[in-house]
Amino acid sequence: MIESVDHVQLAVPPGSEEALRAFYSGTLGMTEIPKPPVLAARGGCWFAAGSVVLHLGVEEDFRPAAKAHPGIRVRDIAAFARRLTDAGASVTWDEDLPGHRRFYSCDPAGNRLEFLEPEHQGESSDVRRSG
Repeated sequence: MIESVDHVQLAVPPGSEEALRAFYSGTLGMTEIPKPPVLAARGGCWFAAGSVVLHLGVEEDFRPAAKAHPGIRVRDIAAFARRLTDAGASVTWDEDLPGHRRFYSCDPAGNRLEFLEPEHQGESSDVRRSG
């Protein structure tokens, strides 16, 4: 039986780890988690914040995910959007998901990221699909 999502993996280009660390740790405020040595030898990096775990894995023939994306729930989405724009990241607001405020941004590799917050924080939403 499915219990939960353990992590989401995004592909990244070779040699992008330092820019990704600055973005995911510095800008987003996530914590880098160590990769097992056998996996660390492949490059990439892993990050976590609360129950969100992202694995960034090196792909030699990398192309950024322009449509596919993780949807990351945040608190105080307006302040979070300012945090990204203050760091130089683009923020594109989208009003197409009823009951939520949300925006899209991209990581330094160009991967699409969705950040969302229920309009009435604390409520449980049955809406789980987006864009």
